Amino acid sequence: MIKTLIFDFGDVFINLDKEAPYIEMKKLGIHLFSKEMIETNKLYETGKIDTSTFLDYYQKAFPNISKSQLSEAWNSIILDFPEYRLEYIEALAASKKYQLILLSNTNDLHIEKVIKHMTIERFQRFKNCFDAFYFSQEIHLRKPNSDIYNFVLDTHKINPNESIFIDDTKENTDAAKKLGMHTWNIIPKKEDIVDLFLIKKDIF
Repeated sequence: MIKTLIFDFGDVFINLDKEAPYIEMKKLGIHLFSKEMIETNKLYETGKIDTSTFLDYYQKAFPNISKSQLSEAWNSIILDFPEYRLEYIEALAASKKYQLILLSNTNDLHIEKVIKHMTIERFQRFKNCFDAFYFSQEIHLRKPNSDIYNFVLDTHKINPNESIFIDDTKENTDAAKKLGMHTWNIIPKKEDIVDLFLIKKDIF
């Protein structure tokens, strides 16, 4: 019996354009991400460096690019948050049938853009739906590392077999599945979170 629903944020609730940052970075002259750049991105995503340090790193590497240009390129991934999905999670929260947890890899710049897109009022409505709301930058852990899942399972005393984790990245759902959690590797643009109980009816 499923008691806990654990959701990713991007491309589950809010729409993303994952190719956009690469396209926008190329326009600025950044044509590939080195190992050091990827590690810097991970440090930022886990809150081990702040926004200023993150932008300073890229500006030192690419001195002809301004911080505002870097921020805009980085944030081009963020699209809209459809109202019907917000209403869906609000209705699910109101039903009180399940423990609801958000578990997202993200960073301060992206959240600033999300709030600007959504408005603070809608973002707060969304956040208020959850029993726990975890951003990688705040808990210093990131998916798909097993420690982030164990953190959630242990903190909330969740039986993995009584939970489902929904994420658009297969690497993340595979990691959760190894720990005994039910999973749904949602396919953006083809599947929608509002169809959760229809698509995964075999486990509810």
